[in-house]
Amino acid sequence: MAHEGKVWRYGDNIDTDVIIPARYLNSFDPKDLAAHCMEDSDEHQDAPFATNVVEGDIMVGGKNFGCGSSREHAPVAIKAAGVPVVIAADFARIFYRNGINIGLPLLEIGDDVKKISHGDKLKVDPSTGVIENLTTGETYHAQPLPGFVQEIAKAGGLINYIKEKK
Repeated sequence: MAHEGKVWRYGDNIDTDVIIPARYLNSFDPKDLAAHCMEDSDEHQDAPFATNVVEGDIMVGGKNFGCGSSREHAPVAIKAAGVPVVIAADFARIFYRNGINIGLPLLEIGDDVKKISHGDKLKVDPSTGVIENLTTGETYHAQPLPGFVQEIAKAGGLINYIKEKK
């Protein structure tokens, strides 16, 4: 299933403390986490992410997105904010796994990520790995998500996927 949305662009080494600050980790409510997602980022202070993100918007990061602690709260906050897919040059491995576990598709596109700007409109198909920049007319290619990962995402996460298989 393809997703279209406006880009929220972030740089390299965005860690889980920036995605969801530690002071909010006492909550497990996804909507509470979403309300504080990217709150400590200095990249969009003129229009903060948590109060301006629209369902369907797409988060794009640079290298090593999701580094830092292994908290699952980080991808939960992003997904609960309405972001259907995250694109980056590459992801920290534990963040990548946590994203899969909660059903948040993550696509790696290497240096092509530098061609995507904040505010661009993208059309993203995680099943094929095709990313169309509707603003610039460029197309980028990520490794498509494996079939079972697509099924996990479609189910809304690993727990739901396992329940469906029983």
